Amino acid sequence: MLGKIARKVFGTPNDRKIKTTRPLVEKINALEPEFEKLDDAGLIAKTEEFKERVAKGESLDQILPEAFANCREAAKRALGLRAFDVQLMGGIFLHQGNISEMKTGEGKTLVATFPAYLNALTGRGVHIVTVNDYLATRDAEWMSKVYTALGMTCGTVYPRQPEEEKAQAYACDITYATNNELGFDYLRDNMKSELDQIHQRDHYYAIVDEVDSILIDEARTPLIISGPSEDRSELYISVDKLIPELVEEHYEVDEKTRNVTFTDEGNEYLEEHLHARGLLPEGQTLYDPESTTVVHHVNQAIRAHKLFQKDKDYIVRDGEVVLIDEFTGRMMAGRRLSDGLHQAIEAKEGLEIKPENVTLASVTFQNYFRLYDKLGGMTGTALTEADEFMEIYGLGVVEVPTNRPIARIDDDDKVFRTAREKYAAIVEEIGEAHKKGQPVLVGTTSIDKSEMLSSLLQQAGLPHNVLNARQHEQEAQIVADAGKLGAVTIATNMAGRGTDIKLGGNVEFKVMEAIAANPERHPDEIRADIEQAHAADEGAVKEAGGLFVLATERHESRRIDNQLRGRSGRQGDPGRSSFYLSLEDDLMRIFGSDRLDNVLGKLGMKEGEAIVHPWVNKSLERAQAKVEGRNFDIRKQLLKFDDVQNDQRKVIFAQRREIMEAKDLSEIVTDMRHDIIDELVDTYCPPKTYADQWNSQGLYAACIEKLGVDAPVMAWSEEDGVDQDVVAERLREASDKVMAEKQEAFGPETMRSIEKQVLLQTIDKKWREHLLTLEHLRSVVGFRGYAQRDPLNEYKTEAFQLFQNLLEGLRETVTEQLAQVRPMSDEERQKMMQELRQQQEAMQRALKARADAASAQAALPEDGASAPDGAAPAFDETDPATWGNPGRNDPCPCGSGKKFKHCHGSLT
Repeated sequence: MLGKIARKVFGTPNDRKIKTTRPLVEKINALEPEFEKLDDAGLIAKTEEFKERVAKGESLDQILPEAFANCREAAKRALGLRAFDVQLMGGIFLHQGNISEMKTGEGKTLVATFPAYLNALTGRGVHIVTVNDYLATRDAEWMSKVYTALGMTCGTVYPRQPEEEKAQAYACDITYATNNELGFDYLRDNMKSELDQIHQRDHYYAIVDEVDSILIDEARTPLIISGPSEDRSELYISVDKLIPELVEEHYEVDEKTRNVTFTDEGNEYLEEHLHARGLLPEGQTLYDPESTTVVHHVNQAIRAHKLFQKDKDYIVRDGEVVLIDEFTGRMMAGRRLSDGLHQAIEAKEGLEIKPENVTLASVTFQNYFRLYDKLGGMTGTALTEADEFMEIYGLGVVEVPTNRPIARIDDDDKVFRTAREKYAAIVEEIGEAHKKGQPVLVGTTSIDKSEMLSSLLQQAGLPHNVLNARQHEQEAQIVADAGKLGAVTIATNMAGRGTDIKLGGNVEFKVMEAIAANPERHPDEIRADIEQAHAADEGAVKEAGGLFVLATERHESRRIDNQLRGRSGRQGDPGRSSFYLSLEDDLMRIFGSDRLDNVLGKLGMKEGEAIVHPWVNKSLERAQAKVEGRNFDIRKQLLKFDDVQNDQRKVIFAQRREIMEAKDLSEIVTDMRHDIIDELVDTYCPPKTYADQWNSQGLYAACIEKLGVDAPVMAWSEEDGVDQDVVAERLREASDKVMAEKQEAFGPETMRSIEKQVLLQTIDKKWREHLLTLEHLRSVVGFRGYAQRDPLNEYKTEAFQLFQNLLEGLRETVTEQLAQVRPMSDEERQKMMQELRQQQEAMQRALKARADAASAQAALPEDGASAPDGAAPAFDETDPATWGNPGRNDPCPCGSGKKFKHCHGSLT
């Protein structure tokens, strides 16, 4: 009570932040007449002026009012949109490195242009991050008109983009991309061997759209670039057959932590049946170290069966298991679960099992986005996670006021005893809204529930659309139609859909459809007719009460519920939202509905009755807050472990960069070789020992193997006055002489290139092995807790030791590989040239055959006669004859990743 009174007098911290921006907004507004007088060339000239001022040391904050005024004028001319004051506020907070929480429909896409333009004046490049490729492409195409009017360049990064196009996109002033593609490009860049192959030039400033989805929901999922490992598909299939035979006494499922553990009875049962099937050798138990692989497969199989549900956590499409994002309901094509879990699900579904992968490089979104000097974010729902944003990313959350007051009515939750009663009430409520023409958006938490509700609506004779992972491709169209008069739309979670639900339907979509259907009519006529009809439809929908959002369940996270609710009441439109729950819902069931069930029973609630009270809402929100807090603790703990690897990753990637930038690495390589010599001498000729105690034979063999030096070590040991320092000095001289001879044979430039490539390849190989070792360490270090030792401290200590081992092993491997490098003999060179000539002749024959086939095809009659026997064969990456005529700068069709001119198209 006292808190409320204080807030009324002094205002909330959020109100005070909003107040600080008002003078800036007034300055921008005061400059508007001045910028309206400029012609189009004048706006571009202003950009050049701002760039010069920044280069001379003026701060971005000083230029902000003029830059925002210039950008607002460009948007007004290019898009016909004049930014509201609240949009300018949102842009100011983004520039300051905050998250601007703005309700759905407040124009976040336009808001991002202001801070993006201002920060791009530095010339360092700005990244605008979206949740999917559709939004990245759409926003870039739409907003590029504004940037072009300001004399700025704008590019888009998307999957499987040609390398040259990707390089151009990253070189632009403003680059739109998905979080996944940015993360993967960061990893790919740090696996390249030439500086000119690196695309991401800087991590200066990023604006993250749907920031809560990317930095919170996806924070637990690392981005991994991987390669195939050995095939174990038979073992997955054999183990999978065991799981359906288990009964409830054999395992315990903890839904709160999403974990499954075997009971003692389960372990005994498994041992007996694994012995019987020959999967576990006789006399060996599940607790023996040799059983690790089998235990791992059994654990993943039980998780696949008991924790992952088809049509909720994944769907089967075209013979593949495709994961579903629990927060957005979207398919995550190409994303696979790690550690053999994806293979276990494939075995469960009877699909082809793809080999497990080994990690080549990985990074979490948490650590990738913390690389940026400055970060900003936009979303409709961030306040509930404000503590996490501040603690992990240093981002403040500011709630930006809406342009018009919110007119939506939010009903109290209705809680039924059973799911059957709940769905009966939902169907009845939808029927009543549909009867009066009110559009209804029904939110569900999974595919199977959306399809079950769809079948109930079909039985009731209610027409509707369903939007879930199966209808992913029609997403934009279904969302655009959701605001039409009488429309009923069932949708899984609505985060980051990108298309606004506008009352009466989306005019732009209607215009596009009409133009496609009537190409002979003038587009302006079509637009005029549709806008007239739309005005009538919009009025009718508003009369019916606006968009009615009906949620069928509470999500674990309040943000997801708020995202759904926020779809209604955009830009001051009327609307209504209501949550229908039952004691059988996952959240209620897992987090203690037994007591509530008893209370409702004692109150004598009748069939179909619901309890409705603000106290119920509050208790549910408290349960959600507890779940959010637990999930935050999990993410925080994961981040602490990942920070250990991240510190090492930054060292390795920085070292690679230095190596690529260096022109001469001979000094580094020489120091490495001399260090190895000192270690060899210490090992075979220990300090404070006499020459007759040395292992001269071992030192001689080690020098040949590791240094490529045939030194008379045994003769030296018999000389008077020769100690360890003398032996080390003579070996250094001998090894330097051998390397000097190699340099003379290869030429200085070639030798420098060889040293660089050997160093980079060795670092990459050692880093891959190190990542695998860290994965294994991470999986077992938790058991140290049983010995009263902190697993995190144990992990830090051992990871540091492993990293030291990596660096020591690096010196040895580089020295050894350079020792084995030698020039080609004339015979070997001739053989290689002959192979190249044969490849080129094969290529010429293939090109000729393709040209002949094309000529024959062109000569065919138009009635569709069959092609001659000489038609071009299907593409095969192993057969140059099927490659056609690739450009010299195109990627080589063999899949090597090199340009064609550097691979199969190289000239002799």
